[in-house]
This record gives sequence, C-alpha cells and structure tokens, in this order.
Amino acid sequence: MPPLSNLARIAACATFLLMAEGCAGGLTQPFDAMKSAPITVYRLQNYEPPPQVAQAQPGGAAPFALPPQVQQWATAAAGLLPPGLLPPGIVPGSAPQPPAEQAVQRFHEFRILGWVPLQDAKQHDELLDLLGHQANFVAPKETCMFAEFGVSIAQPGQPPADLLVSLSCNQVRPFGFNWPYAANGLTGDSARRVIEVMKKAFGGG
Repeated sequence: MPPLSNLARIAACATFLLMAEGCAGGLTQPFDAMKSAPITVYRLQNYEPPPQVAQAQPGGAAPFALPPQVQQWATAAAGLLPPGLLPPGIVPGSAPQPPAEQAVQRFHEFRILGWVPLQDAKQHDELLDLLGHQANFVAPKETCMFAEFGVSIAQPGQPPADLLVSLSCNQVRPFGFNWPYAANGLTGDSARRVIEVMKKAFGGG
C-alpha cells in the first residue's frame, strides 16, 4: 500500500485531470460568455462585379468572370445547398444579381440577401460549439474573402461580435472582438457544419 503522501498526490493528479477534461469540453473565450446571446445569421452575395463591369452589361444579364475560388465553390455547393441559398448569378445559367444601388443593405461590405435570428436552440449551440473550439480551425489555404454568410452575436454594452464566413475561401473573418486562435481557416467538417446550420436557419433543410 503506497504511503499516504503518494495517495494524496495520486488524488490530486486525478482531480487535475478531471478538471482539465471539463475545461477542454468548454467553449473558448469569448464564446463561453455567449451561450445565451442572441445570434443573427445573414445570407450574403459573395461576389459582385466591379461597378464599371456591371454597368457595361445591359440589365446586368451578360456573364462576367468569377474569381476561381468562387467558381470552384459554386460547382461543389450546387450539390450541397438548396438553390435558394446560393448567391444569384454564381451558378452558370442562374439570373445574376442586378447592379447594386447605394442604398443596398450590407454586412461588412457584402450585400445582404437575407437574414434571420437564430432561434433554434440546437442550431444556436451548434454554431457556438463550432466557433468555440480551436480544433475546428486550421491555417487557411487562401487569402481571399468572398463571404456567403455572416454571423452577428450580440454583446451587452458593446458592439456585436461579427464574423464573415467564406466557404469559397474556407475561412472566417472576425469584427468587434479578438479572434482567440492562431488560425481562421475552416476544416472540411467545419464547413459542412456551417452549411447545415444555415440550411436549417433559412428553411433549406
């Protein structure tokens, strides 16, 4: 039988491990303080042609060159997202978005196509679980930002914590708070989870 001091050390180690496991299962700051915060999600136009290009096309109906990241994403997303959740003009043959007017609503420079409060508790928790764990993010392979979705999390007494989410560039970009991780690229599983949350939020799944 080990001495009492050894038993005490073993018990202390076991307690430490249990506490560490509990901490590992929690959300990273600042997301740990957002468990009951209202969240609004946005559908965004991930790419718009420069104004001079859009104005040169009668009615905006003629095709224009999409960035390669958007082209690749559109091909893959056509089988993952309902047609109503794809930005207009991104999939070949779809009607393009008309040229933007000055009064068009935007979320951090991207045209808003739709928005909805994330009222489903499971989807609310799923989105925070995604954002609140470092393992869901990797170094991004692209430096672009063509955001298809936006997230705005209310913070009492301060600006909201906003994020642009670009599936075509596989990364997020934060506004209004300090991003807690060294990387901001989405893993394949993280991108899939984003799609599932947005499909349910906007009635597409």
